[in-house]
Amino acid sequence: MYNNTGKPKPQTHKKTAMQILFVADPLESFQIYKDTTFAMMRELQKRGHTLAACETKDIRWQQGENVTAFVRDISLTGEAKNWFMAKQAHPNERPQALKDFGAVVMRKDPPFDSEFFYSTHLLEHAEREGAKVFNKPRALRDHPEKLAILEFPQFIGPTLVTRDAADIRRFHAKHKDIILKPLDGMGGMGIFRVKEDGLNLGSMIETLNKDGAQSVMVQKFLPEITKGDKRILVIGGKPVPFSLARIPQGTEVRGNLAVGGKGVAQPLSTRDLEIANAIGPVLAARGLLLAGIDVIGDCVTEINVTSPTCFQEIFDQAGFDVAAMFVDALEAALTQT
Repeated sequence: MYNNTGKPKPQTHKKTAMQILFVADPLESFQIYKDTTFAMMRELQKRGHTLAACETKDIRWQQGENVTAFVRDISLTGEAKNWFMAKQAHPNERPQALKDFGAVVMRKDPPFDSEFFYSTHLLEHAEREGAKVFNKPRALRDHPEKLAILEFPQFIGPTLVTRDAADIRRFHAKHKDIILKPLDGMGGMGIFRVKEDGLNLGSMIETLNKDGAQSVMVQKFLPEITKGDKRILVIGGKPVPFSLARIPQGTEVRGNLAVGGKGVAQPLSTRDLEIANAIGPVLAARGLLLAGIDVIGDCVTEINVTSPTCFQEIFDQAGFDVAAMFVDALEAALTQT
């Protein structure tokens, strides 16, 4: 539970300290002033848990053995530059079975490529051996971030998924102003807008569908993007009460922070809550402890499950401690397994 400052109310019982493994990108690449994984780590360490980290390339399995990873035991220093200390000088010094960690938190950033796919299979095998993995590996595979919205047609705008150029042209003729994006894109990469004049539509189709070899998502352009592409975080099936509206700057149509969008924290609207309360419990029941629902105006455009972000931006602007809410949910989930 949380008070009106967004901070968790004091707990009346002491949690058992655990070692938590983060499967993430290289620690040296973190920008800790805004990194969500760092915020999770900081909250866990504050509560007395210990931390370890590895990359997906460090996970291995051999017949007759458990799924293991070469890990680094780390602690956070509180410094901005040298923000962590590792007991091991090199990542390959200490192997440990994933089942022996209190929890494994999968935080590898997109893209969801073949190596990410293979990693989820190794993590799922680790689950069969007793590992507790969040988000659940099978659920990560079952919810590709562009296509996951198709399950909730009542909340999305006009949308088409196809390889066929003629399909795309018919969709454009009907809706006049459209957005095209690759299914495996991330951070706003590869997104194009085509207005009523259809300028360069053929070239954009060829670029994205690779002459019919790859599927493309096409959506009606939503003019509400000028007010922001809202990231609604859902943790343990419950919405964080603030979204981060990522507002396009200049001539951009993309609000993604990675391409220069401005993030503005704001309370959830009635429609935002309707969406989050409908979708959140469904995702949580499938093992998605954390998800990010992207909403433009009243329409869901994506559901992010691989490595949702915006914890620190919301805390810095609205004062709501998203990391504390996440760790509460993680600790609660572990007591139920």
